[in-house]
Amino acid sequence: MIRMKSCHLNSENLTMLASIRPYLIAICLMLYAQVKAYAAIEESVVRLDTASGTLEGTLLVPEAKPSMPVVLLVAGSGPTDRNGNQPGLHHNALLLLAQGLAQYGIASLRYDKRGVGQSISAATKEEDLRFEHYVTDVRDWITWLGRDKRFGKMTLLGHSEGALLGMLAAQRSRVAQVVLIGSPGRAASDVLERQLAEQPVEIQTLAFPVLKQLRQGRRVATVNPAIVALFRPSVQPYLLSWFKYDPANEIAKLKVPVLVLQGTNDLQVSAEDAALLEIANPEATVIMMEGMNHILKLSVPDRAQNWNTYNQPELPVMPELVNLVARFVIQSGRLGNQ
Repeated sequence: MIRMKSCHLNSENLTMLASIRPYLIAICLMLYAQVKAYAAIEESVVRLDTASGTLEGTLLVPEAKPSMPVVLLVAGSGPTDRNGNQPGLHHNALLLLAQGLAQYGIASLRYDKRGVGQSISAATKEEDLRFEHYVTDVRDWITWLGRDKRFGKMTLLGHSEGALLGMLAAQRSRVAQVVLIGSPGRAASDVLERQLAEQPVEIQTLAFPVLKQLRQGRRVATVNPAIVALFRPSVQPYLLSWFKYDPANEIAKLKVPVLVLQGTNDLQVSAEDAALLEIANPEATVIMMEGMNHILKLSVPDRAQNWNTYNQPELPVMPELVNLVARFVIQSGRLGNQ
């Protein structure tokens, strides 16, 4: 596992590079030299028809040569839109990442998840929704992008829960490489168990028996009102479909180059998750991003200050992150000397 220190390149901090390992200096300087400030000549709204409705996204195509690389951005859990935002959380992480990649001549597609934003028509009844619906959406977008003759090699980039969706979709799709950012390294049921362990004993007493049955593939007909928001009967089919996937198992199945990027100040996913992914797929490149939080921005470990960044869309995503993703994409899954 590599630890990537901050390498913002400006007149004030170039001297800081002396404290960074030589290969990181090379990465920073090489990528800095490659930025050409491509003008985005096309930002178009695109649509994908599904069995339950239409998904909508944004295709960003920079001024670049034919057969340019393209990245499909897959958002994380919850009602997340194409820019990475949710109700009450406005940080534009995926929008900023797409714009950053465009500066390297890399096209991108990001989309509203089904039932969110302009993809509301594709909403599925809660009791009918399955994790596989989201995986199918990713695969369908891959197929859609593959028909566009402007693009060459395709990279699938998944953020948070979108990383697991990306792993599953990539197993049956033609993508050149996979980038996983802030990816859990354990099954959702294990993540939920850890979160519940931080709750009052009364909640644990009610929740753990329900979680145990769901892990065994059994629904629970009657749920205490205190935990019904989490385990209501109508959401249990989705949880069952989600719990059966372990990211560590799925990353091991990937046969294409994989880049795992994990922030050291991520409040939702830890270095332990990245380590589990690295163990499962030793061929993957795993890099710890010093100071990066879950929404790809420079932050501090303090929880309150970290959470404040979730509603600061003016904050940029970390340039080092964009640099690494761009190089991985442009050089077909390679980052040079490590």
